[in-house]
Amino acid sequence: MEQSNKRFGAKQIAITAMLLAVCLVSQLFKNLSVFITGPIINACIVLTVLLVNLPCAILLSVITPVTAFIITASPIMKAVPAIIPFIMLGNIVLAVAVHFLMKKDMEKETKKIPGVKCWIMGLISSLLKGVFMGITISLWLLPTFIPEQSPLRGKMSVFQTTFSLYQFLTACIGFIYVFVMWQILKKHANTVN
Repeated sequence: MEQSNKRFGAKQIAITAMLLAVCLVSQLFKNLSVFITGPIINACIVLTVLLVNLPCAILLSVITPVTAFIITASPIMKAVPAIIPFIMLGNIVLAVAVHFLMKKDMEKETKKIPGVKCWIMGLISSLLKGVFMGITISLWLLPTFIPEQSPLRGKMSVFQTTFSLYQFLTACIGFIYVFVMWQILKKHANTVN
């Protein structure tokens, strides 16, 4: 698999496109629960890093908040559109953390379920995303740009939880999805030529 990651071609484009398609379909369910769409998108970003490369994962990280806005824009995204670049950056933080903290270990992983080190690195990567979004969106952006007289102010604590704690939790759930499916996906990605 390591050799296939050094080249970029039709296989990598196809994998990225399939993961983007999964993200788009999941966004149709965004208004039902953040715990449906969030873990799926986080898992797709992680899988893009692991199966393709970091630039494709960054591309996915940038595209998915835009498509989320187009498909089912939440009231908070409509009220504060500046949130979109910070969601992109939060996704990029996750992708970069996975690339540098766990990609090599995951490529070497031979067990059906990845080892403890991969689980710890997944937890750290999730925490980095949650902390970044918590500081930039929950503590700064939303309190600064939602007007005092806005009815959205009454839901500020919900929004702040959504863009901090829930980001951490949905990233953790996304890692569980990845780790449970890892050997099958890794084997399939290696055999497709």
